[in-house]
Amino acid sequence: MKIILFPGWLLLSLSAGAAGKTVPPQLTGDYVEVRSASVFAGACHFNGEVVTTGRDALMAWKVQRGIWNGTRLDGVRAIAVVSSAANLAEAAPHQTELIVDAAASEGQLKALVDALGASYRDSLGKIVSVRRAPISFRHVGQEYRVNAEGIAKISVQAMPNDECCRMPHLVWYQPLIPLAHRKVGYTRDARYEGGAVADSWKRADENSAFYGSFAI
Repeated sequence: MKIILFPGWLLLSLSAGAAGKTVPPQLTGDYVEVRSASVFAGACHFNGEVVTTGRDALMAWKVQRGIWNGTRLDGVRAIAVVSSAANLAEAAPHQTELIVDAAASEGQLKALVDALGASYRDSLGKIVSVRRAPISFRHVGQEYRVNAEGIAKISVQAMPNDECCRMPHLVWYQPLIPLAHRKVGYTRDARYEGGAVADSWKRADENSAFYGSFAI
């Protein structure tokens, strides 16, 4: 048997090339979240909320394209209702209720729950409930409207004049997941009717949202 020996510098070069290889994302799409605290505000407003609220959030995904564990998820929508005993920016444990669109197949439901749980473990924390419901997710321009009738609702639009970009020092939080082209949104209306992880709550007319594109 003929053995070929490669010089050490070549092996190191090949190893570095493999390590630096970019792996394309398996799922991409639209994302919007609303927190129960303003994410863009003056310092006094932020300090008044940070220890009293900000313990809940609605997170919503619409997969544009992608495959997870061999299952195609194009067009599948989901909402996560996240709650904690402390502000979500703190290290306290999170609990999550997941709602997956009723139009998804059983295989798509299992694949999406696995994808979200594996990719966003720290933000979602313990997933205590998964249920189905019809979910609409509309993204037109810089406006997002998400609705799971009788469970949760999100209505978010862009901030006027991109104020959050002009004054980035007034953005006090980070989105719960990594986003491309992250923007702060103005929450026209957001509500959760209560369920497995929290009592009902609602927020309106404040800068309490993030939106952008996700990739996992």
